[in-house]
Amino acid sequence: MKAPHVTWLRAFEASARHNSFSAAAEELNLTAAAVSQQIRLLEKQLGVRLFDRLPRGVALTDIGQAYALPVRKSFADLQQATEGLFARPQRRVVRVRASISWAALVLAPRLAEFRELHPEIDLRLSTFVWADRFEMDNSDVDIRWGYGDWADGVAERLVHEHAILVCHPTDALRLGCGQSAPDFSETCVHQVVGFESEWQRLSEHFNQALPARLTTARYDSSLLAVLAMISGGGAMILLESFARSFLESGQLVAPFSYRLPMNGAHYLVQPEGGSRRLDAQAFSRWASALYSS
Repeated sequence: MKAPHVTWLRAFEASARHNSFSAAAEELNLTAAAVSQQIRLLEKQLGVRLFDRLPRGVALTDIGQAYALPVRKSFADLQQATEGLFARPQRRVVRVRASISWAALVLAPRLAEFRELHPEIDLRLSTFVWADRFEMDNSDVDIRWGYGDWADGVAERLVHEHAILVCHPTDALRLGCGQSAPDFSETCVHQVVGFESEWQRLSEHFNQALPARLTTARYDSSLLAVLAMISGGGAMILLESFARSFLESGQLVAPFSYRLPMNGAHYLVQPEGGSRRLDAQAFSRWASALYSS
């Protein structure tokens, strides 16, 4: 037997799904009369009744039920083949929130690398100064500073952090060099709120008599402190991961060999449950490898 016209089969498949000629007509952008006519033509060619006409809607006959399954599968296979061969890959979005300093000093310079590795993923990056929880489902991945003890997700430490003392090149001679105690008498010290105690820890850890009182400027992020120091001179204690590009470019100098172990660290945090999608996992693996490359 010759295969039925594909238009009749489409009308049959939609009607079988909805148990209604009217609903099938709405889906196919036809009139109910047109769908009914196509079903009658199909039934005539096959020589069987596919639907029982009811006072309200229609119902598949036994043979209609048996025929609906392979017809539906044929359309599904056709759709899958078309998408597999001709459809453009659908781009996926991963929403990343990060501390403003980490985003600007670690992530942003490497984003081109991520795009090259994962061209199918669009990153949506937002920043915060401090965050300890996910808010209103606005993030797939967070990069937070702390101790990994957040209760709202799964935390993975990115690296054991160390901090170093860095300064503007013009301040390097004034501070001295080697392992002698730095002279801060004429140097502005840039401090990040929440990290003021690191100066005392540095002094005690390396047995250096750093002054208790310093001429300071304070900022709510390392990013602001670094930009101010590059423009106006001075010194600060800065995470190695934040300082690396500035040291390589010569904008900052590390005149001493101090490496202060930090109690906190940057953690990659993902929500519990269904939000841990494969594309978010791809970003997470890449971010975890940043410090080893």
